[in-house]
Amino acid sequence: MSATAWLICGIAALGFAFDIYELLMMPLIAQPALAELLGVDPDTASGTNAILDWTGRIMWWSAACGGTFGLLGGYLTDRFGRRRVLVWSILLYAFSAAAAAYSTSPAMLLILRCTTFVGVCVEFVAAVAWLSELFPDPKQRERVLGYTQAFSSIGGLLVTFAYQLIVHYHDSFPAWMPFHGPGSVWRYTLMSGLLPALPLIVVRPFLPESPAWQAKRAAGTLKRPSVRELFRPEHARTTIVTAVLFACGYGAAFGALQLTPQIVPSLVPELRTLGKLKGQLDALRKEKEELGEDYRKTKEYDRIKEQLDPLETRRKSSVAKVQLFQEVGGLAGRFALALLVVRIVSRRLLLWLFQVPGLLLIPLVYFTAAAGNLGPSSLEWLKWGIFLAGFFTVAQFSFWGNYLPRVYPVHLRGTGESFAANVGGRMVGTAANYVSTRLAPLLAAVMPGLDVLPGKRIAYAAAIVTLGVYGLGVVMTAFLPEPQREELPD
Repeated sequence: MSATAWLICGIAALGFAFDIYELLMMPLIAQPALAELLGVDPDTASGTNAILDWTGRIMWWSAACGGTFGLLGGYLTDRFGRRRVLVWSILLYAFSAAAAAYSTSPAMLLILRCTTFVGVCVEFVAAVAWLSELFPDPKQRERVLGYTQAFSSIGGLLVTFAYQLIVHYHDSFPAWMPFHGPGSVWRYTLMSGLLPALPLIVVRPFLPESPAWQAKRAAGTLKRPSVRELFRPEHARTTIVTAVLFACGYGAAFGALQLTPQIVPSLVPELRTLGKLKGQLDALRKEKEELGEDYRKTKEYDRIKEQLDPLETRRKSSVAKVQLFQEVGGLAGRFALALLVVRIVSRRLLLWLFQVPGLLLIPLVYFTAAAGNLGPSSLEWLKWGIFLAGFFTVAQFSFWGNYLPRVYPVHLRGTGESFAANVGGRMVGTAANYVSTRLAPLLAAVMPGLDVLPGKRIAYAAAIVTLGVYGLGVVMTAFLPEPQREELPD
């Protein structure tokens, strides 16, 4: 490829990597950020509940905003060009993340996380349309889309690495830098989201526009995009099936994989006292507040904290190890799809290669290892099980970047991709998280013993939801239209 082609791939890979970098940042910084902004103690039950409440709001509202405005972004991509929207979407999420570092309230953090999500959702659609049209050779296009999208999973590893660097070295940052003290870690982590904007500002003049889109606009033959046109007879089946399948992929990710960090502590016997100790700390706080005393200046507080701190460190370590297996599994799945996408002609067969094993294995992982039904070795089995869950689930997200450009014409390409990804995936699919968290207490009510085992009931709920979304995905793939040719439709 030419130097310009490599530059294009580099910018696209950077955009995909920082998409996930931005999205996976929130689970890392939510507790310290919201504890500071709310003024609560995260070691107490009431403080934990307040943090979880705001975390849920930020995760749900930002996904809803991203999906809504992402659909508009698809329209803008078809209306004003792929490169322009791509560049502005990356700048939007980069500068939103940096601005969020200066948040002074939970509401301010919520608003800036919403604008970050908007940029991320628009960037995916613009980047896929842009790449697919810049590389007209079918096999080269498939490889470019497959391997650049694989950098999404590298983004998950990058944000973990960046967070650990900031944790270890933030005390050594020079005095002229804006944040100092214990609260600087989460702020610098947010600010690191500015990194993709810096090279983009430099190379933007060298990035070409999509020749297919530009030629049609110059000739005056570019039709105006329309969401209504997606539901005309020639596109309706594609629109509906891809949106449902996108929702199934996000349903597995949000209804199971995203809940795994809440399951892990129940698999480590010594961590089962965490809730009890937090309850004691909360009771002590309330008792001393009624007396007008500072509960942190008591011997009881020191005793509880002495037991609580090492357990909290162990919890974070255990969760991080399992999370690493999931991220590596997702990365391996994306590269596996990039290798298979040019070797397997049938798009249905290619998707089934990831869906059918996922349907058989992932619910089993949550019913057995995640639920602690394999005894003392449950945690070790879960690591390998979550590797497979990441492998089969995350690879499906790369599939759509290769598939969708081949089923929509130039003037609908961004709009069609956006409807599937944002309405199907981010607005509908992410609701699986809500379903799993509401199903868990219902299971506890009908299954004796689950009411005192929160990790186990979450695991069972995740298994049921995963079985449902994977089963629906396998069935709906049978209705997925096969692209008529390797070349992109006009």
